[in-house]
Amino acid sequence: MKRKVLRSQMPVQTEVILESISDGVFTVDPSWRITYFNRAAEEITGVPRKEALGRFCWDVFRSNMCEEGCALRETLKTGKPIIGKTGYIINAAGERIPVSISTAVLNDEHGEIVGGAETFRDLSEIESLRTQLTGKLSIGNIVSRSPLMQKVFEVLPPIAQSQSTVLILGETGTGKSLIARTIHELSPRKDKPFVIVNCGALPETLLESELFGYRAGAFTGATKNKPGRFALADGGTIFLDEIAEMSPAMQAKLLRVLQDRTYEPLGATKPEKVDVRIITATNKDLADLVRNGLFREDLYYRINVVRIELPPLRRRKEDIPLLVDEFIKKFNRIEKKSIKSITSEALSMLMGYDWPGNIRELENVIERACVLCNGDMIDTSQLPPEITTKSQIGRKSTKLKLASRTIEATMIEEALQRHNYNRQAAAKALGIHRSTLFRKIKNFGIQIRPSK
Repeated sequence: MKRKVLRSQMPVQTEVILESISDGVFTVDPSWRITYFNRAAEEITGVPRKEALGRFCWDVFRSNMCEEGCALRETLKTGKPIIGKTGYIINAAGERIPVSISTAVLNDEHGEIVGGAETFRDLSEIESLRTQLTGKLSIGNIVSRSPLMQKVFEVLPPIAQSQSTVLILGETGTGKSLIARTIHELSPRKDKPFVIVNCGALPETLLESELFGYRAGAFTGATKNKPGRFALADGGTIFLDEIAEMSPAMQAKLLRVLQDRTYEPLGATKPEKVDVRIITATNKDLADLVRNGLFREDLYYRINVVRIELPPLRRRKEDIPLLVDEFIKKFNRIEKKSIKSITSEALSMLMGYDWPGNIRELENVIERACVLCNGDMIDTSQLPPEITTKSQIGRKSTKLKLASRTIEATMIEEALQRHNYNRQAAAKALGIHRSTLFRKIKNFGIQIRPSK
């Protein structure tokens, strides 16, 4: 009956328009029962119109905004419309659908409030596209367009969801701690502690008390109990960096934690249980250390359940421009500067360098350049001598050309993908002539998919 009353008050043209648009539209009366529900609302929610009409709106939408932050309730309270608020609803299949909503007050011919109206737009495709685009460049706080790193990105989410012990291998400065933190932040333990221990920075006696803690009276000066890092990480993740530096005695103690999830604080009379995920990392060849009797074989197999190998920066030079931009943004915030970018000549020098210190070294170089830069562009004068010397550039000229070709090919491939392999549109976006694009596609051996 309420639905018929509403329809009698709604112009036919208005209803035709509401039924033809792709946004969901519904209206409610002052008691929050649905009085109108258009075709798009049926499609987005999966709820037939005849089932939605007359029901409370929160029973149909099951939105995260229903209990707190209801935009329609706010509009009816203040009389002011809300435009483009984002949230989600749960459809009939139990799936979470991201939506953008807008609200308005419904008035009768006398200006009296008779209910409220809300439109909602399904953002699923937009969210999917955004994930596809950004997923190719970043995960957590890690950015990369390198195919080698894309393989790492692909395995991080399933690794994060598991409880398995992880071993991260890579040279110094490749970002092992950042990978460990990303695994934790993508995991079900993300709301629990993430504790880092550098096993190479502490002597054995200190390392044991740092890891396992101690009881009052365990040694001179131990006047009260002190929890160790394992206790502090309970329920979360502990990251043991430079694990190859552990002594054989400490390796045996760690093995016990891995085997039965128990440890003994110094001076304790009984073991303590702990629920913690262990991630380890090293820049050394553990398999070689095992062969030489410098690392326990049983511990090696315990920590080598899931292994991630990070490539050095010299093998992912296509990431240098991306990383430079990220570091410039970071140090602009820290140093209160407004540096826009880096000159082509300076970037060429960075591309020609071998980066023995990997990403950490690149970050230090950009930090130095940002400190020294008084303009809006970093140039060669702000780079350290080991990068700018002519001999260095001469030795790397071949590698520089290869890296430049890699970057150019990557940019072309990304432009083609963005424009659905429409070469004319891609050429326009790149600012080059279509014939030039065709020649480069052929030279780089880029595979072209038919445009849709």
